[in-house]
Amino acid sequence: MADSEIAGGVVAGSVIFLLKKLDAIVTREGNLQGNNKKRVQDLRHELRSIEALQKDIDADPKKEHDHRFQVWIQDVREEAYDIEDVIDLLSLDMTQESARRRWKMRHSINDLIEKINRSLENSQKIQERYQKLVSTPTNAVNNTYPHEKLASLFLGNVDTVGMEEPRNKLVSWVLEPKQRLKMMFVVGMAGLGKTTLVHSVYERVKQRFDSHVWITASESKTKLEILLSLLAKKFGCSITPGADMVAVTHELQKFLRNKRYVMVIDDFCVKDVWESIRLALPDGNNSRIIITTRRGDIANSCRDDDSIHIHKLQPLSWENAKRLFHTKAFSRNSRCPSGLEELSQSILQKCDGLPLGIIEIGRLLKSKAQTAYEWQKLHDNLESELRSGGGLSNMMKVLSTSYKDLPYHLKCCFLYMGIFPENKPVKRRRLVRLWIAERFVTEERGKTLEEVGEEYLNELIDRSLIQANEMDFDGRPKSVGVHCLMHKMILSLSHEENFCTLHCTGAKKNFTEKTRRLSIQKKDFDISQELPRLRTFFSFSTGRVNIRWINFLRLRVLDIQGTSLGAFPSVTTDLLLLRYLSLRNTDIRSIPETVSNLKQLETLDLKQTRVKKLPKSVLQLGELRHLLVCRYNNGRVVSFDAVQGFKVPKKISALKNLQKLSFVKARWQYRMIEELQHLTQLRKLGIVALEKEDGKSLCDSIEKMRNLHSLNVTSLNQEEPLQLDAMTNPPPFLQRLHLKGPLPRFPKWVSSLHDLARIRLNWSSLSEDNPVEALQDLPNLMELQLLDAYTGTQLEFHKGKFQKLKILDLVQLKLRFIRMEDGTLPCLQKLIIRKCSELERVPVGIDDLIHLQELLLCDMPEKFVTQLKKKGGELRHLLHRISHIGSYKEGKLVEDLS
Repeated sequence: MADSEIAGGVVAGSVIFLLKKLDAIVTREGNLQGNNKKRVQDLRHELRSIEALQKDIDADPKKEHDHRFQVWIQDVREEAYDIEDVIDLLSLDMTQESARRRWKMRHSINDLIEKINRSLENSQKIQERYQKLVSTPTNAVNNTYPHEKLASLFLGNVDTVGMEEPRNKLVSWVLEPKQRLKMMFVVGMAGLGKTTLVHSVYERVKQRFDSHVWITASESKTKLEILLSLLAKKFGCSITPGADMVAVTHELQKFLRNKRYVMVIDDFCVKDVWESIRLALPDGNNSRIIITTRRGDIANSCRDDDSIHIHKLQPLSWENAKRLFHTKAFSRNSRCPSGLEELSQSILQKCDGLPLGIIEIGRLLKSKAQTAYEWQKLHDNLESELRSGGGLSNMMKVLSTSYKDLPYHLKCCFLYMGIFPENKPVKRRRLVRLWIAERFVTEERGKTLEEVGEEYLNELIDRSLIQANEMDFDGRPKSVGVHCLMHKMILSLSHEENFCTLHCTGAKKNFTEKTRRLSIQKKDFDISQELPRLRTFFSFSTGRVNIRWINFLRLRVLDIQGTSLGAFPSVTTDLLLLRYLSLRNTDIRSIPETVSNLKQLETLDLKQTRVKKLPKSVLQLGELRHLLVCRYNNGRVVSFDAVQGFKVPKKISALKNLQKLSFVKARWQYRMIEELQHLTQLRKLGIVALEKEDGKSLCDSIEKMRNLHSLNVTSLNQEEPLQLDAMTNPPPFLQRLHLKGPLPRFPKWVSSLHDLARIRLNWSSLSEDNPVEALQDLPNLMELQLLDAYTGTQLEFHKGKFQKLKILDLVQLKLRFIRMEDGTLPCLQKLIIRKCSELERVPVGIDDLIHLQELLLCDMPEKFVTQLKKKGGELRHLLHRISHIGSYKEGKLVEDLS
């Protein structure tokens, strides 16, 4: 794939958003002064020209343009960035700034517009030449990476290392004697060996069928083309020229009706094509179809069809990866010399079980690196080897196929993963907020930007580009990352795009005045030079930080969480374009009144800082969507006051765009609690130190929050009751509920929450109201935690109840006996029993929980644990279905009972 195609894709992704933004500004022409009105209209015209040019490029993705075109594409990208700067500067509310700052900003806008206009004039002079380059490029060749070549990388016994088990499984599935048509999707990221695996299966079974066909779906892009390929090229059918879809489908059905066939559709990547193919294939005759795809979303869309199965191909195990690597990197005896063992392991870790990476890097090492020094050099420069002309450029072409297929709006989202250090998981919510701040996420009717952003993330996961690292109880990823080699590919693309610049330990300073995004990944750093175009700054440093912040006046994103920062950097409030500010995990203690200057701010993240109070001026941040201020006590002992909240001004209702507010300190702030009812856009609310007499007022406010999804309420102390039973009309979409503090009685409204997925009742001390009885019929409850929530001595889980519960966590209860009737908790996967010192035995009926995978016993009496040991445990036989059983003391595993 030509570098210009990649560059153009990212440009177009931002252009579409900029056009919408610029159109909005033009409609407010009263904000524009003098010639700026015409100049902005010229900018809009130029952006539309860039968008049109990108469509011309994408119309023929097999072109490789000459160097002149690539240089011009880079210029277009820089021009688009400059146009965005002008648009954001014009969006500012100038009336709120001092005369001096207003003059400086207007001067900056005029300078930028003049610069862009000069570029426009230059582009106009040579427009015909560039259009000619697009329509009839010189030296045009087919630059796609042929799938036959990809397959040949792996074919042969030595290259199917580690695939024996999935191959045998698929062969058995193909030959299973069932009369109906069956289909299997083999899903995984590029380079994982899908084609290799399925080819080995195909060669073993094809002679058992009347007809067999292998096609590469990505060779054609429309439904009709694929069907014609199936018929004409593979089955030898003759099709009348100009035949429509109905005629083609009819012919294919007639040809296959009485045949037993096996068909492989390799590299299937067009989502809306599947239904047309499925309609053309007759059911029955014990036929089989195998489809390889990087698109998990295509496979998942077919889950309701019981004739369709999905096999998610996994990376090679460490031992198999090592065996494959040694056969490629070393001589015939496949042994690693003692001096290269450490480097060999480090390279294998970067390959992370990806066969393509193991094979290509192994071959490159064998051909070009003989000494430990040469090995080290290649190890440190994998990113440069992926670039055009490098030793791993073929691997780059394969890995980048998924990127190339992305729609415009997802390309920037994917490249953003290169900002974070390799192998560093990124929290889902953090990533989505950053995408929103960068304006990668566009509005969709009826959805919040956060919901749209999560859809973007899910699509990137489904396309096997981003990996879910840690999953939440509800199936959503808590954190995500990318494969090590995919991360190297992103860095290579980012270098070509000027998308992001990394400053790492041992590297020279490689940022310039054109740097747009900067990620510091070294212990100590010092930046004093001018970076006039910088819009995004990240620091992952934990050492000394010395920055002249005044040089970063166009910043939109400032994320320096975890740095050794002792005070709020006052010049930050001069960053008038700032949308995202994270000072999480720093030692700052206060926020200045001048924070009100940050009119564009959408996220203020002060978690794990020492800030306990916000100034009144924060109420002027009308665009604020996420206000996160709290400090957690992460000690081993579960404590009531684990979360420290903060005080907000009384008129909090001024922040009408707030989506998330946590954790607000409620004590002595009655009027503030009343004000909360006006925050109707809230999705998450966290309240601490709630006094008994304020309970009704809080209930009244919560009833007004019809969009609330998560509610976390803590009383003033362990003796102060939570009076929350006054609510009669709770938020209908509430999914997560955490109540911490004594409950005089169980709130009846909780039992009506249809969408409730998680509830945690801590120190509730319910005596007469059994929470299990009150919650057992909730249709979507997946996680239940009871921490000192019930004073009774026994719990019973009745037949047919808790139909979706996956996690049950019982902590500090006075229970002596638990019964689980046959048919209860049919989906339970994880059972945690902590500090239940009076419990005599594991729950009766635990052996009937067929999906239970984990049993975690934390700080339980030795007598209880002894009953469950492998040798001599009298109740051990009840746990034969459970794959992991662990005994923990103070958070540490002391005995694996599995």
